[in-house]
Amino acid sequence: MRLEEMAEKALGKERTSPAIEYKGRWYDWGWMQDYASAVSGALRDCGLPTTEAVAFVPRNRPNSAAALLAMLAQGRTIYMLYAFQAAEALARNLRSLEKRVLVISKDDFVGSVVEAAKEGGVGVVVLDEETVEALLADAGITEKVEGPTASVEPGIYILTSGTTGAPKHFKLSNRIVAEQVLSARSMFGKPADKAKSPVPTLIYFPFANISGLYHFLPVAISGIPAIMLEKFDIRVWLDYMKKYRPVVGSLPPPGVQMALEAGFTREDLKGTKFINTGAAAVDPTLHRAFEERFGISLLLSYGATEFGGPVAYFTAELHRKWGNRKFGSVGPAWGGAALRVIDPQTGSVLPPNTEGLLEVISPRIGPHWIRTTDVAVLDEDGFLFHRGRADGAITRGGFKLLPELIENALVLHPAVAAASVVGISDQRLGQVPVAAIQLRGGIMPPSIAELADHLRKHVYATHVPVAFEFVKELPRTASMKVDTRRVRALFDTDKSGVISGVLSNTG
Repeated sequence: MRLEEMAEKALGKERTSPAIEYKGRWYDWGWMQDYASAVSGALRDCGLPTTEAVAFVPRNRPNSAAALLAMLAQGRTIYMLYAFQAAEALARNLRSLEKRVLVISKDDFVGSVVEAAKEGGVGVVVLDEETVEALLADAGITEKVEGPTASVEPGIYILTSGTTGAPKHFKLSNRIVAEQVLSARSMFGKPADKAKSPVPTLIYFPFANISGLYHFLPVAISGIPAIMLEKFDIRVWLDYMKKYRPVVGSLPPPGVQMALEAGFTREDLKGTKFINTGAAAVDPTLHRAFEERFGISLLLSYGATEFGGPVAYFTAELHRKWGNRKFGSVGPAWGGAALRVIDPQTGSVLPPNTEGLLEVISPRIGPHWIRTTDVAVLDEDGFLFHRGRADGAITRGGFKLLPELIENALVLHPAVAAASVVGISDQRLGQVPVAAIQLRGGIMPPSIAELADHLRKHVYATHVPVAFEFVKELPRTASMKVDTRRVRALFDTDKSGVISGVLSNTG
């Protein structure tokens, strides 16, 4: 089944059937159909042929979900943009894409984004809570385009997290997404049966992320209701688990620590046997503590946007067979993928149980090996153990951050001469970024709050370091490269004693 047909099928559900619960209110499929129809009409008002791509800034809300299904049903190509960034950064993203129409929530169409749309002659479809409005770039209806433009295979462009290099927009064709949706439906329960109401699925990963896309689409197309969160909340998660008692649940990696810290009991999670988690590594100590506390097995997985989805998955069936003999593994190759570990210096394939760089063949993408920057081990039975990143990337919860991007943004500040960003351990999020700052002479040093505000204009909020240390000179090796080991030591309070600035309410 084509993705366009899947979206049409979802929007063709019985109008009174529940679709999405958001902030305590249930939206039925009738509401979704009407809103999707309004989005389609607004796009027509903007004069955009279905063959032309749309920039989309989704939020985890029913209106964005309806808009997504409407655009997929029309066979439109979609460029995803993250909502959780400063208006200046979002405006810069919009300018770089040079798209003629932007679909965006009213909350995000402010300040610099409005200016960027006007400067670029971009038509805007504004999603309010209950209404849809087509706006002019210059306060009228955008100029209509007569006739079709050049046809291209439709798809969804998603920003990668850095598994194979610097983050970039990566196209997932509608064919790839459709294949993944069909294979993933078994992970979220059986299709809706009128004789029995299915357990709703909790959706918390953002739509602009591949995990969010692959969580929402399978349940929507199967007719399984969704409970949607704009941001993960461990207390809401617990309420969901206690109310619905799913046999198989899901939890983002930072949620493992959150559940332990919150003091939840085995009785709280009674009835759940397995919990899927992925998008980042789980500390083995926390993994074991979670399973011992709750008597629930964590099922790990591994994937990336560049692979078109997951390529390794420790399923419930595998866990029943192997038990704890493969503790900590993200499973064997899944979905027809192939895995191998190579020597980073020679490129030769390494024997089992030898640490090296991971390479992947994902049949969704093609027959070629994809080189990653992930350190991994494959055992003699083909089970993959993910050890972390070889390129210094920082995994903060489910987000992978490249230090170079943060450093480049820091030196744009007039007071910053040089910067080094490293990751330090964090019990809740796995890692968090910290920054050592070398200041320019003769300029008033900035405050920590000023530096954080500066960064939010250039990088995502998840990239803002939790602490800053001002130094006369960055420590360097004999070859004049920044010595990241010594930078990291600056933030070891047992040794250095003082951190120049720590942000509150971070992470």
